[in-house]
Amino acid sequence: MASETPLPQRFFRIEEDVWGPHDTQFDTVEPDTTGDGPDCPRCGDPIGRRTWLPPYRVELELYGQGLGDYIEGPGGNSFLVSERFAEAFRSEGLTGLLGFHPAEVLRVRRKRKGPKPGAVPRYFVVTPCFSRAAVDEAHSRVRRIEPVTCPECRYSGLDSIHGFTLEPGTWQGEDMFRPRGLQGSILVSERFAGFVTRHGLTNMKLIPTEEYVWDPLRLGPPAAAPGALP
Repeated sequence: MASETPLPQRFFRIEEDVWGPHDTQFDTVEPDTTGDGPDCPRCGDPIGRRTWLPPYRVELELYGQGLGDYIEGPGGNSFLVSERFAEAFRSEGLTGLLGFHPAEVLRVRRKRKGPKPGAVPRYFVVTPCFSRAAVDEAHSRVRRIEPVTCPECRYSGLDSIHGFTLEPGTWQGEDMFRPRGLQGSILVSERFAGFVTRHGLTNMKLIPTEEYVWDPLRLGPPAAAPGALP
């Protein structure tokens, strides 16, 4: 019997599940200390927001019925994960998250009607790595403000995204990461998607990269290049 050709790896863009049953956000509490953000080692342009530094003191804002396992905040390169997320991530050997610094939760503020929150789990500050994985410009539908000029960060301003894929051979196996060319997006692997399902982790939406649309100016999809996503 002929061997089957393995299916290509799929990737997903992770977002918080706004309006979901575990919709939770956080805000930082003074002293809110930040340091310089990451720059491209080749062209020197910024490729991320300023770095959040300790002390990690936060207030949680609960919009759903219960606190989530994945919580985004006011911006920056980091977010919060619950203790059960952190323990399962490390025990299963998933990769791509850095830090796991304990966060001090000072207050939980309910923002919509619902039950009073129960016990607050421990949360940790994590930062997804900057990966060697790169957006495949020739086979993606990404409208950029300016042409890509730096072969390292591959970043230029964006007008819209109507599905994208990664350049074959650039991904090195991370389960959660920021790709070159779209450093503002956090991507996850198929293994991570299965991990979320198995553990019933909350406040996450995983959108296949080829289906992801971001078009704030309503420009519509760009003209497809030969071989690009349909």
